[in-house]
Amino acid sequence: MKNRLLLLLASLAFAFQSTAQEGIPVYFDYLSDNYYLVYPSMAGISDGGKIRATARMQWFSVEDAPNLQTINANFRIGESNSGVGAIIFNDANGYHAQTGVKLTYAHHLKLGGDARSLNQLSFGFSPTYLQSSLDETEFRSAQPDNALIGSKISEGYFNMDLGFSYNLREFYAHFAVNNLLSSKRNLYRFGRQDPANVPVIDNLRRYLFSVGYIFGKQEWQLEPSILFQMSEFTEEKSIDLNAKVYKDVDFGRIWGGLSYRRSFEGAQFATSDSFGEQRLQLFTPIVGANIGNFMVSYNYSYQSGSVVFDNGGFHQITLGYDFGQKERKYDCYCPAAQ
Repeated sequence: MKNRLLLLLASLAFAFQSTAQEGIPVYFDYLSDNYYLVYPSMAGISDGGKIRATARMQWFSVEDAPNLQTINANFRIGESNSGVGAIIFNDANGYHAQTGVKLTYAHHLKLGGDARSLNQLSFGFSPTYLQSSLDETEFRSAQPDNALIGSKISEGYFNMDLGFSYNLREFYAHFAVNNLLSSKRNLYRFGRQDPANVPVIDNLRRYLFSVGYIFGKQEWQLEPSILFQMSEFTEEKSIDLNAKVYKDVDFGRIWGGLSYRRSFEGAQFATSDSFGEQRLQLFTPIVGANIGNFMVSYNYSYQSGSVVFDNGGFHQITLGYDFGQKERKYDCYCPAAQ
């Protein structure tokens, strides 16, 4: 029981340090041509469609460690300028779990140039239904505790994500607001003997912004990019600094890269003889390959710092399939839009 409580506390601390949210946590899978998982405006960005499935596991040596699974598909509707998509996800973290589904509509506006020139503004929105659960069946207290129910409870919520994207040849920029609507999260108030003492946190909005550019149009390409995210209620902020390299080969394309995530705020800690403050720092190498219409990638995140919960890292694998794509529709090296 003691170890499970430590897991719960450590998992919650990690979640908040990396900007906790309702819905899909923002990890590094977007770097494997999976920006739709983060930005609704990317649904149907290309002529065909894309399917992506991900699985992420943290701390293999820890029981009930955080894990996440997602599957999504998006495609353009015929010859129109509209795209649709859907995401199903399951996120478990100690005694907490959430499953949900997002449905997306996006529209893409061509701003100028000929048919071979990519100059496009996109916007999209994703209504979301999420089911959260909290398992308190193993919680024990020597004396009655009004904060505990002692059973497994669940609650459903509705919310919405909103996103915008701009693509100009090899340049791209994205912006999104996740959890746009207020959500009282009654899960943490339901059945409590004194719910008035449980704070209502209904602002779970998160803002995300990405920008990047792809250099090179021959066999090798280099793609530097950044992703900034901020939680409105807690004012937590973090930034990803990314660099990817692509190489065209006979069977398709191989690529790899490195991401560095750092939080702007730190968490205080104490040792036997000193005090300190530590910011979240994650180093994430990623490798992948496009083989025909198939895609596979793997990334490993290592948490750096004086105090870490476990020496193991965070493993994530992504499998994908592209269909209905036209070869080199645009005169640019822009994988997300081709």
